Amino acid sequence: MLRSLQIEPEKCTGCLQCEMACSYQAEGVFNPAISRIKVFTFHEEGRFVPYTCTQCSEAWCMHACPVEAIVLNEETGAKDVLADKCVGCKVCTIACPFGTVNYNQKTSVVYKCDLCGGDPECAKACPTDCITYVDSDHTGFERMKAHAAQNLPK
Repeated sequence: MLRSLQIEPEKCTGCLQCEMACSYQAEGVFNPAISRIKVFTFHEEGRFVPYTCTQCSEAWCMHACPVEAIVLNEETGAKDVLADKCVGCKVCTIACPFGTVNYNQKTSVVYKCDLCGGDPECAKACPTDCITYVDSDHTGFERMKAHAAQNLPK
């Protein structure tokens, strides 16, 4: 059974625990700037929206990579970056429609969410359950449609 990150922005308080946990897991330091998950702040509305790689089935980043440095992890469903194969061309960063593939200038390699190998730290660190790791059948288009229908003006 494949699992996915499910994000419910209305539960986000902007605490950035997800970013801190992610950067520590991935890089060994608490530094939101190098986190694979980001929290976007809507200052006027006082809202926060976490976002990260959705591990798209189309995976444009993976298809765009000229050296096949982004591969499907069969166990987790994540599209993993093979750092030793990445040549730093950044084509995948352009191909990603969501802007969730990033380039590390120090290593000259791209990075993105890999679901922490199937145990995402962002979900474990989230104190409000805004980010959860659920069966993939519980995410996607039908969930988005239902959520949109609930929030239509009356």
